[in-house]
Amino acid sequence: MLEEGSFRGRTADFVFMFLFGGILMTLLGFLGSLFFLGQALVAMLVYVWSRRSPQVRVNFFGLLTFQAPFLPWALMGFSLLLGNSILVDLLGIAVGHIYYFLEDVFPNQPGGKRLLLTPSFLKLLLDAPEEDPNYLPLPEEQPGPLQQ
Repeated sequence: MLEEGSFRGRTADFVFMFLFGGILMTLLGFLGSLFFLGQALVAMLVYVWSRRSPQVRVNFFGLLTFQAPFLPWALMGFSLLLGNSILVDLLGIAVGHIYYFLEDVFPNQPGGKRLLLTPSFLKLLLDAPEEDPNYLPLPEEQPGPLQQ
């Protein structure tokens, strides 16, 4: 839902979010001796989606229903119930919060600005080129009845 909603038509921004999260998690993971960070990446994506979709109601295993912003914490609690370490989940939530803050909160504050700018080479490589508003298609390219 994150890809289809917040990042529709913005593939480069989506890839940049993965790169930002992956690099930051790798650096922080080395500090905490965490080497398997797949679960942290999922926690980051869930956190960003949940913060951008605060009104969505989530049904957790058919037992609990709550608002989306509580989902990362419910998943962390479930991980704790299963006997897993919550450090990986906390790392993902922390990195997701950093991304969410820098991308969605700080730019909307007085004096704030976007600090995470997607590199232009990613936009050129991954995003569809913008259409020229002054482009006039050839007559054979224009929609309409066929002329013979």
